[in-house]
Amino acid sequence: MARPRSGPASHAIRPCSLVVMLCLFWLQCHLASCLALPITRAKNARVAHRKPMLRAKQYSNCSLYEGTWVLDGTYPMYQSSQCPIIDPEFNCQAFGRPDSDYLKYRWKPLNCELPRFNGLDFLVRMRGKTVMFVGDSLGRNQWQSLVCMISVAAPKTPTQRISGDPLSTFKFLEYGVSVSFYRAPYLVDIDSVQGKRVLKLEDISRNADAWRAADVLSFNTGHWWIHKGSLQGWDVMEAGGRYYEDMDRLVALGAGLRTWVNWVDANVDGARTRVFFQGVSPTHYNPSEWSTGSTAATTKNCYGETVPMSGSTYPGTYPDQMKVINAAIKGMRTPVDLLDITMLSALRKDGHPSIYSGDLSPEQRANPDRSADCSHWCLPGLPDTWNQLFYTGLLF
Repeated sequence: MARPRSGPASHAIRPCSLVVMLCLFWLQCHLASCLALPITRAKNARVAHRKPMLRAKQYSNCSLYEGTWVLDGTYPMYQSSQCPIIDPEFNCQAFGRPDSDYLKYRWKPLNCELPRFNGLDFLVRMRGKTVMFVGDSLGRNQWQSLVCMISVAAPKTPTQRISGDPLSTFKFLEYGVSVSFYRAPYLVDIDSVQGKRVLKLEDISRNADAWRAADVLSFNTGHWWIHKGSLQGWDVMEAGGRYYEDMDRLVALGAGLRTWVNWVDANVDGARTRVFFQGVSPTHYNPSEWSTGSTAATTKNCYGETVPMSGSTYPGTYPDQMKVINAAIKGMRTPVDLLDITMLSALRKDGHPSIYSGDLSPEQRANPDRSADCSHWCLPGLPDTWNQLFYTGLLF
C-alpha cells in the first residue's frame, strides 16, 4: 500500500525558522569575508592606495619630437646655484664653462608649442605619487634635472634626500611626491659568480623588486651595451643556461629588452602605472657628423662647441640601439610612451660638459682631445627639455 504523499503544508517554513536561517546565512558570509579580507588586502597591498594614472591626450596630434631649437631669453628655468643636488660632472657653470647661450635654447616643435614646465603644478597633480627613473647615468642626469625644476618652483617646501646605490630618492614632503633614480645601466641583473661579473640576459628580478611601487616609471638603456675594454661593465654574459665571453651587442641588447618587456607585461598594471622609455641619448665625439656649421673644426670632439645645429635634422648616424628598442616596445601589451629625444638631442652638440666637469683633474682639463665628456649633459641644460617633454606626455 502506497504511503500517503505529504501535502504542501508539511513543507512550509515557519516565520521564526526563516529568520533563524537568514541570520545563520548572514553570519556565515560575514565570517567568510572577514577571513578572506586579510588575504585580499595582502594581494592588493601594492596597488590599493593608488589612483589610476590617466593617459594624457591634449598633445596627441602634435609632433613633439620634430622641430628646431630657438633662443629664448626666459631660459634657463633655474640656476645651478639654486639646486644643490647637481653632481659635479654635470655642473658646468660651477666648473668654469665661460659661455652661457647654451642655457637659453628652447625646443620648438613644428606644429605646436610645448607647455612651459610648472613645478608647483607638477607637485599638485602628482600629490602622493612616486616617479622613478631607471637606467644609466643619463637617467641620473634627467632625475637631477627634474628635481631642480621642481625645487626652484617650491623653494620653501620641506624636502628630504636619501642617497644610495642603486637607489636615490628626493622627497617633497608637503606633497608626498617622491622622485627617485635606480641605477641599472643594463636594466637586467648583474651577479658575481666565482669572482666574475655575470650579465644575466634573462633575469631582472633583483633590480625589478625596487620598481614595483612606483606610479610612474621611466626607463633608459643603450650606451653600456656597446662599451668595451675598461668601460665594459661585465665579464661574461649568461643566457639559456650558458655563459658567453661576448656576442653581438645588439643581439644581447635585444635579449635583455625581451626580459624587461616580459617583466613589465607581467607585473605592471597599465591602468595604474605610467611607463615611459627614454630614447638613446646621442654622443658628440665625431665632428665630421656636424661638419657643416661646426665652430671647432680643429678639435676631435664637442670641446669648443657653443651653438646647436641649425635646422631640424641631424646628418650623423642614428643609434643602432634605437632600432632594437623600438622593436621591443612595439610588441608590448602594456602601454609604453617612448620619449623619443634622440634626434632633438643630436642637434645639441653644444650641451655637453666637455672639460667643464668636476670629475676631471686640472691635467685632464688641459687635454680636451682625450678627456672631454661629450656623452653627459650640463645642468641646467638639455635634460630640462627632456623633462618638459616628460611633463607634457604625463599630464597633458
